[in-house]
Amino acid sequence: MLKHLGIVEACFRTPKSRSNAARRLGGRSLIEWVIRRVTDSIRLDGVIVVASGSEDGDVLRRLVPSDVPVFISEGQDALARFCRALERYPAEGVVRVRGENLFVDPGLIDRLVTTAEAQPGCDYVSYRSRDGRPAIQSPASVYAEWFRVAALREANRAARDPAEREQVTQYLSSRPEKFRICQIPAPQAIDRDDVRLLVDIEEDWDHALMLYEALGPDHWDWQRVVGLLDHQPAMRNRMAALNRVHAQA
Repeated sequence: MLKHLGIVEACFRTPKSRSNAARRLGGRSLIEWVIRRVTDSIRLDGVIVVASGSEDGDVLRRLVPSDVPVFISEGQDALARFCRALERYPAEGVVRVRGENLFVDPGLIDRLVTTAEAQPGCDYVSYRSRDGRPAIQSPASVYAEWFRVAALREANRAARDPAEREQVTQYLSSRPEKFRICQIPAPQAIDRDDVRLLVDIEEDWDHALMLYEALGPDHWDWQRVVGLLDHQPAMRNRMAALNRVHAQA
C-alpha cells in the first residue's frame, strides 16, 4: 500500500473541456502537462489518472504518459469511482488534482502532504482563500487537495445527495463536525482577484501560451508565474475582468 497517491481526475464535465485536454502546449497535451506537474511532487509515492467510462478511453490513454496507470470506471458517480480506483491502487492518503489545472504546483502539493503528516488526525487538508472559500475552487488553478482514504470511504457510504457524489470531496470537506478538516492559508501573493490560470475559454489558452513562451517548460512554479504577471498589468487587468464575468455566470 502506498503512503500518498496522486490522482489526476480526467473526468471532463463538458465536450469543450474534453477537447481542451488534447490541446497542445509545447508539444504536450494539457492532461500530460498536468500529470507531469503532479509527478514532479517529491512527496507522492505514485500517480494515476481516473476517468469515467463516458470518456474516450483509447484517446485518453494516448494522451497519458505510458508510465502512468489509467483507471476508467463506468457511471457518473465520481465518489464511487474514486473508491473503486483505490481498491485497485491502495493508499493511505490521496492528493486529488483536477485534470484541467494546467498550472497545478508541485510545491503546494508537497505542502499538503507535509501538513497531513504533521497533523495525524486530519481527514482532509486544503488551501483556504482569504475570503474563506476553498482555494481549489479559485481561478488561480494552482491548488490540489489531500484526503485520508478511510475518510473518503466513510463519505462514500454516507453521501446521498447526487451533488455530493458528483464532487468527490464535497461530503467530506463540508462536514467539520464529522471529519477533521485542516486548512492552509493560500499564499498571499497568488490569492488575488487579478490572477486567472484556469484553462477554460479561448482567451485562457492565449494567456497560457504567453506564459509558456515567457517562462519556458521548466519554470512554472507559482512564484515565477506571479512574478511575471506583476510586470504584465494589461494581462492582470484582463484576467481580473474574466474572473468577474465568469464568477457571475
